[in-house]
Amino acid sequence: MPESLKGLLLRKIRYSETSLIITWFSDRLGKTKTIAKGALRLKTVFAGKLDLFFHCDLLLSASIKSEIHTLREVVIQTSFDGIRQNYLKTSVAAYCVELVEKVTELDHPVPEIYELLIRVFGYLDQKAPDARTIPFFELELCKSLGLHTSEINSAARKLHDAFGSLPHTRADLLKQCIAGSA
Repeated sequence: MPESLKGLLLRKIRYSETSLIITWFSDRLGKTKTIAKGALRLKTVFAGKLDLFFHCDLLLSASIKSEIHTLREVVIQTSFDGIRQNYLKTSVAAYCVELVEKVTELDHPVPEIYELLIRVFGYLDQKAPDARTIPFFELELCKSLGLHTSEINSAARKLHDAFGSLPHTRADLLKQCIAGSA
């Protein structure tokens, strides 16, 4: 039976000549993967609907044999175009996605992280990241994961200690954000 949910497109990779594997963060399943069969054909129902950071309504058929579900329909709710118009915004959004992918499991709902991603994408859609953007995201992510800390600068250490590392782009992105807000 098809399942309806809302999701943010985090990653897409080519699976075959015509299909994509897409990683979403959804309201009801958390991080989940789907196959979009025929998504790379010239005439496809997915044309123009599968881009990074898109917030969409999804219809999928859950798989009982695999961790990859079948994507049936996509309706774009918000495209967050402002993120893709600036390299630093895109890089910060990609960092947030990479960190969320690292700290979450497949098909494990965490609605707070879904809402956090919507907030950070909305922010980056409208504003340039500054020196506090990444540390604030990390602090809010810690709260969502139950890694409580009230100190914004200790959130990165908490995440590092709990999950072994942070995305390698962090230090350079922080420098760029600081330079951009100066």
